[in-house]
Amino acid sequence: MNKSPILVLGGARSGKSRMAEEIVEGSGLSRFYLATAEPGDAEMHARIAEHRARRGPGWQTLETPLDLETALAETARPERAILVDCLTLWLSNIFLNEGDVGERITALTVSLRELPGLIVVVSNEVGLGLVPDNALGRSFRDAQGQLNQSVAGICNTVIFVAAGLPLALKGELPS
Repeated sequence: MNKSPILVLGGARSGKSRMAEEIVEGSGLSRFYLATAEPGDAEMHARIAEHRARRGPGWQTLETPLDLETALAETARPERAILVDCLTLWLSNIFLNEGDVGERITALTVSLRELPGLIVVVSNEVGLGLVPDNALGRSFRDAQGQLNQSVAGICNTVIFVAAGLPLALKGELPS
């Protein structure tokens, strides 16, 4: 299996996380999950619980809502597959904490390019819907597009998931 990062894109509830989990599970490597979500309300608590239950006991998990680059550097190993779920929540956490978005995208891209092992990254494709009606929404959509393009640029495999069905945008679907 190609060890370069794999990007799995899709809309909300498209099946992208499940697809990424299947790639990691099929790798034969030890499984590690970097979670970027912050459970701010009951609905997010329920979503996080659903993801944990679906993954089962064979995964190690580290919650890293902001410092994804450091978490990746500290956990990446040649014998490990890491699932990052998801870049959209990570970016939103940076926005909320008023971080330098461009600097963080560059740092993440450099980190992903250099790390050992298999890294599968999940991200939302937010540019297919309506144009947001406010400046913050448009700014976030633009930053998300830049993040997705930057990460896709270093990956040999990019998969788009719609209705639970994968489409290889770049490279081949993992077997």
